[in-house]
Amino acid sequence: MRVAIAGAGAVGRSIARELLDNGHEVLLIDQSAKSIKADSLPGAEWLLADACEISSLDEAALHRCNAVIAATGDDKVNLVVSLLAKTEYGVPRVVARINHPNNEWLFNESWGVDVAVSTPRLLSALVEEAVSVGDLVRLMTFRQSEASLVELTMPADAPLVGQRFGDIDWPGDTALVAILREGRVIVPQQDDPLEAGDELLFVTSQDVEDQLASLLSSR
Repeated sequence: MRVAIAGAGAVGRSIARELLDNGHEVLLIDQSAKSIKADSLPGAEWLLADACEISSLDEAALHRCNAVIAATGDDKVNLVVSLLAKTEYGVPRVVARINHPNNEWLFNESWGVDVAVSTPRLLSALVEEAVSVGDLVRLMTFRQSEASLVELTMPADAPLVGQRFGDIDWPGDTALVAILREGRVIVPQQDDPLEAGDELLFVTSQDVEDQLASLLSSR
């Protein structure tokens, strides 16, 4: 997979490092010469350019990218990069970083954003996930489909403890994608029982989150 990252600061370089370690091709774009640190990521391509300019994105061959990540520290830049990537180059997957929570409402499909990542919201969700038992926690929203990744840790007195996955009448538009149990990742099968302390990861539509929470609640 070929991925272009707009913004070669600490965030962009960290993302690039993970992608390179997973065997992907990575192009980092930044208009500041100070951010071009080729020695830090010798496996990446580097482009000194303004990612908001069509000529720069032409030079980057954005049409050959499978994904674009707008990871600068400026929300306006991230929105422009996302819009150009989607509308001018037809990039299949566009991920954008939200720096200021007040701008979160802008990061949607109208601006070409498939997945918006808000650092403050993500951190607060991870804190909730770490300390909450029995409460449904939204970890991420997939803007293009309005689906969410949500998590719940099963309390010992939940009514579904001991029931088989395949016997449960789950709400529509809901998929249990993984069970985290004692350090293991379990892909749920029909005969797998739910256990107290299981961390359940669902992809679900937002309009049935309340139904899912009620089904899993111990109250």
